[in-house]
Amino acid sequence: MNSLSASIPTISPERLEEYSSAATLSDMEIFIFPNLFYSLVLANLMSPRIWRWRDDPWFTNFSKLTPYRRILRLRQFIMDNYVFNLDLETWGLTTQERELERFAPYMDRATIAQSNALFGYEGDRFYFDIDIRRHFGLDKFTSNVIPYWKTETVEAMDAFRFYPGYTHGAGECVSLSTLYAAALYILCEIPLEDIYLVATPLHSQNFVDMDEGILTNNRRLVTKSMWFNGTELSTKARRALENEQVTIVAHSTGWIHAVYPTATIAPATYDHVKSRLGDYLQTQVSAEIIFNFLRQNPERQRCFQIEFSISGKPRWIPAERAYAFENSCPYKVSDRTREKLLAEMDEDEFFPTPLPDRIPLNKFDDAFRHHQVDLNNEEDRQKLGREFDCYQVETCDILRELQAFCILNPRWPDRAGPKRHTPMPPIDLPVGLSREDIIRALEQQRAANPIADLAFYTARDMARIDPRPFLKAAIERSPVCIDESRAMDLTEIVARLQQLPNESTYDLMRVAQPDEVWHSGRGDGFEKAVTLATILHAREPDTPFAVQAEDDTATLSFGDTDYAFPTTKGLSLKLEWPLA
Repeated sequence: MNSLSASIPTISPERLEEYSSAATLSDMEIFIFPNLFYSLVLANLMSPRIWRWRDDPWFTNFSKLTPYRRILRLRQFIMDNYVFNLDLETWGLTTQERELERFAPYMDRATIAQSNALFGYEGDRFYFDIDIRRHFGLDKFTSNVIPYWKTETVEAMDAFRFYPGYTHGAGECVSLSTLYAAALYILCEIPLEDIYLVATPLHSQNFVDMDEGILTNNRRLVTKSMWFNGTELSTKARRALENEQVTIVAHSTGWIHAVYPTATIAPATYDHVKSRLGDYLQTQVSAEIIFNFLRQNPERQRCFQIEFSISGKPRWIPAERAYAFENSCPYKVSDRTREKLLAEMDEDEFFPTPLPDRIPLNKFDDAFRHHQVDLNNEEDRQKLGREFDCYQVETCDILRELQAFCILNPRWPDRAGPKRHTPMPPIDLPVGLSREDIIRALEQQRAANPIADLAFYTARDMARIDPRPFLKAAIERSPVCIDESRAMDLTEIVARLQQLPNESTYDLMRVAQPDEVWHSGRGDGFEKAVTLATILHAREPDTPFAVQAEDDTATLSFGDTDYAFPTTKGLSLKLEWPLA
């Protein structure tokens, strides 16, 4: 045990699986243990990495910007320094049987399969249509073999720069959403109370409760106007909330989960985000919205034409021709730049007479100047429907699709019935705290709040945690170093680890897991000792071992042999297997 063990609560056997999952943070683990979702935000808040961003020239005079301009500047920084990683084999493979056995005490197989893509979930009709398993690379795993779909701390995201084929940091959707949440607090001074983490089975994003609302979507941001602009980017951003059940909403006051009967998030807070996000996901129909709707639905464009004056004479062009031309110029069919777009098109694209059986889009410009249409009003819907008289498609089809475009009602976790509220003290971190203040505050809150406690395990701060969960995760869920060293003999493995630069990808007393060491090709001596223990244990699972760090040396004692590595972590602890 480490030298601060007297002040660190010992993890009970029934919580050991959850606490060890804080070190690996797979998609499956976060779904089973929702406390982990927000703990990753807190781990990133305690990391020195994001705090160093404030010294980057990109954020010079940052405090003088409006909150929205700060968020835009942050977005560009993240886009410049991180890529979206969806290589499902990055963290190796496991089996359905193995994971289901792990999670059996917490959730049954049928429930997991209905909610997790690795166990058969494919979403609604939309996902079947686009063959979602092939889209995410899941189709290659046709048997019981499945990938670990792991989430990364900011340190693990930064370490991708050392991985073959990468030049930037990287992470999947949960990694990026939790990175954004921490960065919004640290750099943009957005209160944690205004940031909500929203997860569906195949995606994770944040809702930022400011102005009309902002959604983070992987590396990008989506404002309300962008949500309804009909572009390819917004169409992708809409996909999860349009087609999936919301499985987890996490906040500084707690969480709610689609499966579990209890919820820790404050009911008033949950009602608030449902209302605010609901407003964000609805808009009044207007001429511009109809044009945007058609941009997103090109198959409907063939019902419409656009009138335009050329040399003083009226001309008509098929709507799909005008929309296609948007890709080659900065102008849009849907806004005030439409005339500039049409003026740049070749005259032979236009027809001298109106096209038969096509609706002139221009009439909507005039109609909406004098009347606002409410799609929830039957009379307004009928009036608008009379304008959609197209021989190629049923009017009701267009109206139904337009209404779905303008009004999205997410399927929230409590859709099937109310949850039982289990109060939990909120995470109390006012804007303006330093990193050291945050660590002190979370240390004071961890005894009463399991998310605050788990944050130190997610951060892998070995000076402040019971080290057994870290070791359990390393031994049981590090398939990459085991598989890639399988053809190497012991001498080769030890030599390779000794030759790696003695550089940890984690700051201070935080430590990397074995597969992170193997991928990045570097590690502190303590991390190397744990990596070697993981590989040797896979070969001789019945042999007990111990990893001890003291002063400047980390030693693995495996059987009758000791393996020593230099360490600069400053740790004083001993890890033993089997776990006590």
